[in-house]
Amino acid sequence: MSTTLLYQAFGMKGYEYQRTNYWLGGVVFEAVPGPDRMRCPRCGSTDVTGQGKVLRLLHSVPIGQKQTWISVEVPRVGCSSCDTIRQISLGFADPRVQHTRMFARYALELSHHMTIQDVANHLGVSWDVIKEIQREYLQRRFRKPRLRGLRRIAIDEISVGHGHRYLTVVLDLESGAVVFVGEGKGVEALGPFWRRLRPSRAHIQAVAMDMSAAYIKAVTDNLPEAQIVFDHFHVIKLFNEKLSEIRRDLYHEVTTRQQKKVLKGARWLLLKNPENLDQKRDEKKRLQEALKLNEPLALAYYLKEDLRQLWNQSGKRRAGVFLTDWCRRAKASGMKPLIDFAKLLKTHRRGILAWYDFEISTGPLEGTNNKIKTMQRQAYGFRDREFFKLKIYAIHEARYELVG
Repeated sequence: MSTTLLYQAFGMKGYEYQRTNYWLGGVVFEAVPGPDRMRCPRCGSTDVTGQGKVLRLLHSVPIGQKQTWISVEVPRVGCSSCDTIRQISLGFADPRVQHTRMFARYALELSHHMTIQDVANHLGVSWDVIKEIQREYLQRRFRKPRLRGLRRIAIDEISVGHGHRYLTVVLDLESGAVVFVGEGKGVEALGPFWRRLRPSRAHIQAVAMDMSAAYIKAVTDNLPEAQIVFDHFHVIKLFNEKLSEIRRDLYHEVTTRQQKKVLKGARWLLLKNPENLDQKRDEKKRLQEALKLNEPLALAYYLKEDLRQLWNQSGKRRAGVFLTDWCRRAKASGMKPLIDFAKLLKTHRRGILAWYDFEISTGPLEGTNNKIKTMQRQAYGFRDREFFKLKIYAIHEARYELVG
């Protein structure tokens, strides 16, 4: 093997090849640093004296199915300029690790397609080695996401385990990148985000979120000039909860077994959009049978379909008129769940209609949350919470095949 091959194949610049050994079914290349590498790693001075040597055996990229190591005697040098004694810099490997930089890059490439355990098995190292390679890379790239260019963001929480464990996630709606992951949910979880945001000079125009009182207060206190935009999917979800409540009350009121049977299977039909009803399963017919049982249930269902048109108006003023009329009809129904919901819409009217100023929602963040759950499930969970957060910061770069 030539010195040129050491550089081209293993990234070892300034080393001289000595010999090749075969050990434990693998290949060991021995090399020594050339004169150009004999310099102080701290100040770069060449005015150094030898202070002994340390043998380092470093994992390198495999050759075929053979594991490969680089064996180097690393000189310790005493520097006359800065009066220190240290090992010289290898250039192709970092201090305090047992692998080369090229090995780390290869492991990261494999990590796009394989789990940590699969990569470790393929390269013949422990699971912890690959995890630390990933951690170091993720910390270098994503430990402190840039906040200065933020303009439109979405905020939501995600359940990450048993026992009501939550993470609060902030997403940049323009780039699709996660810019903050906080422990828990509510005002306290967003505290570190506000502290990092203030000195960043970011000019946030709009924030998409649900109608959580805690989030409303947090955004109002910390971003008084930003427009809050309530997610329209969340609004429909809240109304679906009211619709389920009406169906549940009706189920307890009917007396015949046939009526109960019809209503019992009608919950998901009521929540489905009409265009999604399955014709092969006669879902449209079953829905009509349920609506015939009770006029208030039918009224609530048709009000739900009307509410979906709130976001299809020609403009904000027209949408305001539509919302006022819808709330009037809901109150006129006399049903307490609908009256309460109409009051809720009136209270949050400004944030609902703000969608016509900034057509944003938490939809992209919901998609990111699904990717997080998929990643967590395929990894069978993450015991290291900080490592899990780093993986979340990088999830916008993940491919379709999420790996743990």
